[in-house]
Amino acid sequence: MSQVFNRRVARSGLPRIRFHDLRHTHCAHLIEAGEQLLLITRRLGHASVAFTQDKYGHLFEEAGSQAASAVAAMVDGVS
Repeated sequence: MSQVFNRRVARSGLPRIRFHDLRHTHCAHLIEAGEQLLLITRRLGHASVAFTQDKYGHLFEEAGSQAASAVAAMVDGVS
């Protein structure tokens, strides 16, 4: 699967990424979508929520900042 993926990425002209990087991208999208940490942990097959938090904690902080900015904009009447 990795070899097929690598060939297709090369043909597409996109920047090269590893097949495994798709896992991290998927996790980042789940966090950005506001999914629960427990669901993300189970989906990735991690042994504990603590491991997921340690590995991806910085993304949760970014998502929290974005959410706070969105709420502030709503309060200020900006959409």
